[in-house]
Amino acid sequence: MRFVFLAIVLAFPILDLLVTVRFARWSGVPIWAWLGMSVIGGFLLLRNERIAFRDNIVASMHGGQPLLRGLLDSGRKVLAGVLLLLPGVISDLVALVLLALPINIGGGFGPAAAGNGGRRGAIDGEYRRLD
Repeated sequence: MRFVFLAIVLAFPILDLLVTVRFARWSGVPIWAWLGMSVIGGFLLLRNERIAFRDNIVASMHGGQPLLRGLLDSGRKVLAGVLLLLPGVISDLVALVLLALPINIGGGFGPAAAGNGGRRGAIDGEYRRLD
Protein backbone atom coordinates (compact mmCIF):
# COMPACT_ATOMS: atom_id res chain seq x y z
CA MET A 1 0.00 0.00 0.00
CA ARG A 2 2.89 2.32 0.73
CA PHE A 3 4.36 1.76 -2.69
CA VAL A 4 1.07 2.52 -4.41
CA PHE A 5 0.81 5.80 -2.53
CA LEU A 6 4.47 6.59 -3.33
CA ALA A 7 3.91 5.82 -7.02
CA ILE A 8 0.89 8.13 -7.14
CA VAL A 9 2.75 10.94 -5.39
CA LEU A 10 5.76 10.60 -7.71
CA ALA A 11 3.71 10.18 -10.89
CA PHE A 12 1.41 13.16 -10.29
CA PRO A 13 3.97 15.92 -11.05
CA ILE A 14 5.15 14.11 -14.19
CA LEU A 15 1.61 13.61 -15.44
CA ASP A 16 0.81 17.21 -14.53
CA LEU A 17 3.76 18.51 -16.55
CA LEU A 18 2.77 16.41 -19.56
CA VAL A 19 -0.77 17.80 -19.41
CA THR A 20 0.66 21.32 -19.09
CA VAL A 21 2.84 20.90 -22.17
CA ARG A 22 -0.13 19.63 -24.20
CA PHE A 23 -2.30 22.47 -22.91
CA ALA A 24 0.40 25.03 -23.79
CA ARG A 25 0.62 23.68 -27.34
CA TRP A 26 -3.17 23.70 -27.68
CA SER A 27 -3.74 27.19 -26.26
CA GLY A 28 -0.65 28.89 -27.67
CA VAL A 29 0.37 30.28 -24.26
CA PRO A 30 4.10 29.77 -23.62
CA ILE A 31 4.72 27.18 -20.93
CA TRP A 32 7.13 29.45 -19.04
CA ALA A 33 4.43 32.14 -18.79
CA TRP A 34 1.88 29.66 -17.43
CA LEU A 35 4.29 28.23 -14.87
CA GLY A 36 5.64 31.67 -13.94
CA MET A 37 2.21 33.15 -13.30
CA SER A 38 1.27 30.10 -11.26
CA VAL A 39 4.40 30.32 -9.08
CA ILE A 40 3.95 34.06 -8.54
CA GLY A 41 0.30 33.51 -7.60
CA GLY A 42 1.28 30.74 -5.17
CA PHE A 43 3.92 32.88 -3.47
CA LEU A 44 1.54 35.83 -3.17
CA LEU A 45 -1.22 33.64 -1.75
CA LEU A 46 1.12 32.10 0.82
CA ARG A 47 2.51 35.50 1.80
CA ASN A 48 -0.93 37.03 2.25
CA GLU A 49 -2.18 34.03 4.21
CA ARG A 50 0.84 34.16 6.50
CA ILE A 51 -0.09 37.75 7.33
CA ALA A 52 -3.84 37.05 7.65
CA PHE A 53 -3.43 33.89 9.77
CA ARG A 54 -2.48 35.83 12.89
CA ASP A 55 -5.45 38.16 12.51
CA ASN A 56 -7.83 35.21 12.13
CA ILE A 57 -6.48 33.49 15.24
CA VAL A 58 -6.61 36.69 17.32
CA ALA A 59 -10.20 37.32 16.18
CA SER A 60 -11.19 33.79 17.11
CA MET A 61 -9.54 34.13 20.52
CA HIS A 62 -11.54 37.28 21.18
CA GLY A 63 -14.74 35.53 20.16
CA GLY A 64 -15.18 37.22 16.80
CA GLN A 65 -15.33 33.94 14.87
CA PRO A 66 -15.08 30.22 15.63
CA LEU A 67 -11.53 28.84 15.85
CA LEU A 68 -12.16 25.86 13.58
CA ARG A 69 -13.52 28.07 10.79
CA GLY A 70 -10.35 30.20 10.80
CA LEU A 71 -8.05 27.18 10.84
CA LEU A 72 -9.98 25.45 8.06
CA ASP A 73 -9.96 28.57 5.92
CA SER A 74 -6.23 29.16 6.46
CA GLY A 75 -5.40 25.51 5.78
CA ARG A 76 -7.42 25.60 2.58
CA LYS A 77 -5.58 28.70 1.36
CA VAL A 78 -2.14 27.32 2.28
CA LEU A 79 -2.90 24.06 0.44
CA ALA A 80 -4.06 26.05 -2.59
CA GLY A 81 -0.85 28.12 -2.47
CA VAL A 82 1.31 25.00 -2.37
CA LEU A 83 -0.64 23.51 -5.27
CA LEU A 84 -0.09 26.70 -7.24
CA LEU A 85 3.64 26.35 -6.63
CA LEU A 86 3.63 22.87 -8.18
CA PRO A 87 4.14 23.04 -11.93
CA GLY A 88 1.10 22.05 -13.91
CA VAL A 89 -2.41 22.75 -15.05
CA ILE A 90 -4.10 20.02 -13.00
CA SER A 91 -2.64 21.25 -9.71
CA ASP A 92 -3.61 24.82 -10.65
CA LEU A 93 -7.19 23.75 -11.32
CA VAL A 94 -7.36 21.89 -8.00
CA ALA A 95 -5.99 25.00 -6.26
CA LEU A 96 -8.62 27.21 -7.92
CA VAL A 97 -11.37 24.80 -6.88
CA LEU A 98 -10.06 24.93 -3.30
CA LEU A 99 -10.11 28.71 -3.38
CA ALA A 100 -13.62 28.78 -4.84
CA LEU A 101 -15.13 26.55 -2.15
CA PRO A 102 -17.62 28.52 -0.04
CA ILE A 103 -16.24 27.27 3.29
CA ASN A 104 -15.83 30.61 5.06
CA ILE A 105 -19.21 32.08 4.29
CA GLY A 106 -20.64 33.33 7.58
CA GLY A 107 -23.61 32.04 9.50
CA GLY A 108 -26.50 34.26 8.58
CA PHE A 109 -27.85 37.74 8.30
CA GLY A 110 -29.35 38.02 11.77
CA PRO A 111 -28.19 40.11 14.71
CA ALA A 112 -25.27 37.77 15.40
CA ALA A 113 -23.89 38.36 11.90
CA ALA A 114 -24.26 42.12 12.25
CA GLY A 115 -21.42 42.25 14.74
CA ASN A 116 -22.80 42.18 18.28
CA GLY A 117 -20.96 38.94 19.03
CA GLY A 118 -24.03 36.72 19.33
CA ARG A 119 -25.65 38.58 22.24
CA ARG A 120 -29.28 39.11 21.47
CA GLY A 121 -31.06 41.99 23.16
CA ALA A 122 -27.89 43.62 24.52
CA ILE A 123 -26.90 47.02 23.17
CA ASP A 124 -23.61 48.52 24.28
CA GLY A 125 -23.43 52.23 24.76
CA GLU A 126 -23.35 55.11 27.18
CA TYR A 127 -26.35 56.91 28.55
CA ARG A 128 -27.12 59.80 30.83
CA ARG A 129 -30.34 60.23 32.73
CA LEU A 130 -32.09 63.54 32.15
CA ASP A 131 -34.50 64.75 34.87
